[in-house]
Amino acid sequence: MKLALQSLQARHPAAAPRAAPVLRVAHLDVRAGEQLAVIGPSGAGKTTLLQVLACALLPSVGTLRLDGIDPWAARPAALQALRRALFLAPQVPPLPPRQRVVTAVLAGRLPHESLWASLRSLFYPHDIPLAHQALAAFDLGDKLFERVDRISGGERQRVGLARLLVAQASLWLVDEPLSALDPTRARQALHTLTHTAQARGATLVATLHQVDMALAHFPRIVGLRDGAVAFDLPTAEVTPALLHALYAQHLDELTTVAPVPWMEAPAATPAPVVMHCR
Repeated sequence: MKLALQSLQARHPAAAPRAAPVLRVAHLDVRAGEQLAVIGPSGAGKTTLLQVLACALLPSVGTLRLDGIDPWAARPAALQALRRALFLAPQVPPLPPRQRVVTAVLAGRLPHESLWASLRSLFYPHDIPLAHQALAAFDLGDKLFERVDRISGGERQRVGLARLLVAQASLWLVDEPLSALDPTRARQALHTLTHTAQARGATLVATLHQVDMALAHFPRIVGLRDGAVAFDLPTAEVTPALLHALYAQHLDELTTVAPVPWMEAPAATPAPVVMHCR
């Protein structure tokens, strides 16, 4: 799915009508099947951008086009069809605590099923092998019939990503998918997401707090600061100076990036020598 944003502004849903927009994107195009990571300090507007792309937040100014269609000018049936073609994976997946993991994963297929099939799946999951395959991609195959409230936070986050794999979507919007994962699981999760999206020709837009992971797994990086695009570049052209400017006043959020000249650690202080008096 192609994306195009032009002179777009958006306010927080709870903001007053005349409040300043939290997102101001002059121009952003994403080709069908492209993969990009959105980085930036906390409060930069990354989650708001995904909500706009998911047709969950109406822009106050400007236009959004998905495959050339303005979703907010389309008829209800066309808007519903667009929403079925995209999947938004939030940072904290909305998983009912008493639900079985298999049911939680297969919920990713609900937009494409009838009401009767959806209700039946709550009691008799109809495609258990598909759910197991998606979970196994994140090393969770043994959790298939566990209850959601009996798995860890990191496992719940990966269950939310497994739900994405079973969805029939051509636009994947993933919000901070690594926040509860250790580095090894984080690398595995991004490898699975990027390679599966590429195999299916899906467009992947992910917001990431871990800058090093974004640089390692995505060919295109969009830097967002104060709601505006600070840079939009191939990964090879993202320099330490650009990152320094993007995270100014928030350099503590860059601690996971490999050392660069302006982030060198201070020289170690020699350890005191223990003296023994006799």
